[in-house]
Amino acid sequence: MSEHRLDDATLAQFARLALAHVEREYPNLLYHVLSGDADIASPRALHPVFYGSMDWHSCVHGYWLLATVLRRAPRLELCAEIRALFDRQLTPAKIAAEIAYFDRPLRGIFERPYGWAWLLMLAAELHRHGGAAERWSAALAPLTRAIVERFVAFLPNAAYPVRTGTHFNTAFASALASEYASEVGDEELARIVEAAARRWYAADRACQAWEPSGDDFLSPALIEAECMHRVLPRAEFSVWMDAFLPRLGESQPATLFVPVLPWDRSDGKIAHLDGVNLSRAWCWRSLAQVWGEHDPRRARALEAADAHLTASLPHVSGDYAGEHWLATFALLALSV
Repeated sequence: MSEHRLDDATLAQFARLALAHVEREYPNLLYHVLSGDADIASPRALHPVFYGSMDWHSCVHGYWLLATVLRRAPRLELCAEIRALFDRQLTPAKIAAEIAYFDRPLRGIFERPYGWAWLLMLAAELHRHGGAAERWSAALAPLTRAIVERFVAFLPNAAYPVRTGTHFNTAFASALASEYASEVGDEELARIVEAAARRWYAADRACQAWEPSGDDFLSPALIEAECMHRVLPRAEFSVWMDAFLPRLGESQPATLFVPVLPWDRSDGKIAHLDGVNLSRAWCWRSLAQVWGEHDPRRARALEAADAHLTASLPHVSGDYAGEHWLATFALLALSV
């Protein structure tokens, strides 16, 4: 039995962190193509909704975190603050300005694929709320459609996957896009995501798991497995997984079972390694559900998840280098 639980106190902690940064404009790391002097502007002017949290994608998944807390623990006192934020920010006019940013020349790859995937996760979460969030979903819908269209255009043209453990990882984005497609019943997107995942990963065998790299916040091996877990039928996935990571019952590759240690959590890149621990915990908890109670892989996966959570849950706050995003990955892991 895991010692790590997602209770109201933990949800409130995560929500307080997100509320403190989604409207914090500075410091800000802009990924921004300038076509002329007119494009020089503040983060808030460029992105009227998602200008906080250090960068666009972290702000988007900060909103996802808050929407998730609002659904799971609606009686928390701070939920009134979340509702007020959403009423203030998720408006048609502000979302139209976000779309206008995407539509400018040379911005076709802006936030591809990580930020795209998180925008769809936010849309999926608001969809789960039903009528209570209808006005926010309706406001977000044009941007959601624009991102879906970008995925539909991009995935068939991506001949090769990106296997790095950072924002460019195609397995992570595909897993989140698949969740959105399943939640809202978008069969076309689901089909395209599945086709891309099969093309990229179906032939992978005996993964060596050369990780982590110093800039990673994802496990390339485990997130690939989680992606295939989501897109393949259960029986087919079991066969694929047996070939991809054939020695999990022996706790091999060993690196996947050992939490990593960030030596300097004030360094924004080194702080990524807490993300490795939290995202591995998420994958291990999810993958464990595939195996039966007496399968040794199940126990090893759950033990590994607990070890990784123990290593990094205490560090979701304390330095803004990690504080502006780590709670999102903690919530992913604890929600399984």
